[in-house]
Amino acid sequence: MQPRIFAIITALLLGALGLGAVAVTQWAPATTPAAAAGTPAASGGAQPATLAASPTPTGDPAVWTRSTLRNKMMAEMDATDPGVALADLDKITKKLPYTVRFCHPIAHELGHAAVKRYHEDFQKVISFPHETCAAGYLHGAVEEMLNASKQPEVDLLKLCAPANTGPCIHGVGHGTMFVAKQDVAEARKLCSEFPGDSKKVTCSEGLFMQLFGPDEEDEKAKANLPADKLAKEPLYPCPEQPGLFQSACYFYAPTYYLSSHDYPNHPEVFAAALQWCLNGKSTGGDIDCSRGVGSRTMKYNLDRVNWAADQCATGVDAAHRRACTQGLYSYYTVNYTEAGAGARLCSQLTNKEIAGYCRSAGGLANTLD
Repeated sequence: MQPRIFAIITALLLGALGLGAVAVTQWAPATTPAAAAGTPAASGGAQPATLAASPTPTGDPAVWTRSTLRNKMMAEMDATDPGVALADLDKITKKLPYTVRFCHPIAHELGHAAVKRYHEDFQKVISFPHETCAAGYLHGAVEEMLNASKQPEVDLLKLCAPANTGPCIHGVGHGTMFVAKQDVAEARKLCSEFPGDSKKVTCSEGLFMQLFGPDEEDEKAKANLPADKLAKEPLYPCPEQPGLFQSACYFYAPTYYLSSHDYPNHPEVFAAALQWCLNGKSTGGDIDCSRGVGSRTMKYNLDRVNWAADQCATGVDAAHRRACTQGLYSYYTVNYTEAGAGARLCSQLTNKEIAGYCRSAGGLANTLD
């Protein structure tokens, strides 16, 4: 495999707002017995019906689901503008970290809808603050613009210019999969239109995120990977990618592994995913895969960071435990973009080895959601 340009970029881009994921598992609120004991509770249908249905004094549900939060945000945008909806979405996700699990695809939808509302006036669409939920709104807007383009191979170079920020180019990566109708090779060709390896790699991040987790909360939109090829190669299609694109592929591959193993109801699969990553050792993808496991583990467990760290501690050796911790750190700083967020995470970790890796992870890019 070629040198890890992906890893180098990850070290250089901290400070650029986070990209697109396909957040945290919808565990029960912290006041429940399961949460008090520090054990992940079942999500979704396992929530008590009375709890999920009971409204709060504000009229909001006691426990948000993807559909109820999505409907609220879309209604707010229809009644006002994307900025109001995104601000409220940000407020809710900061107050209730479990909602981060599905805020990114909701923000994607807001972006798609905004492009239609403002008749493909992209500058108007992105004039609203759009950092919420790892820039999901921006990603959705770029996807919609490319999907509507008659010359996507030309327009993809114009959308993010002149700033060409990481989040925007990552959004283009998502859009290439829309244009290519999930054909990885065709989408890769579109990403390759960007000049310079760093932009190609950033684009590939969105491409593979879209491949492995098109919408983590929608059962009908799961990654559609061929079972026969997965049986022969668990990390398909990463080993067959050109060297420049392999790292991003390995990083996002755990998204599919976790969703296909029902992680909300089987929290043991986070540790199992680290073992699964060892399938990439012969091709050099195991470290990027472990980093991806750490990122997904934090994304789905923002409300229990020590539990997430404990999963990284199960790594087979120091290199894999370090990589997993780097993923924890990377996603935490994607979600909490304020100064000092990374240090705050590290100070909370009680496992000394993992805390040490966390403190040395500063400088990782928060363009990887």
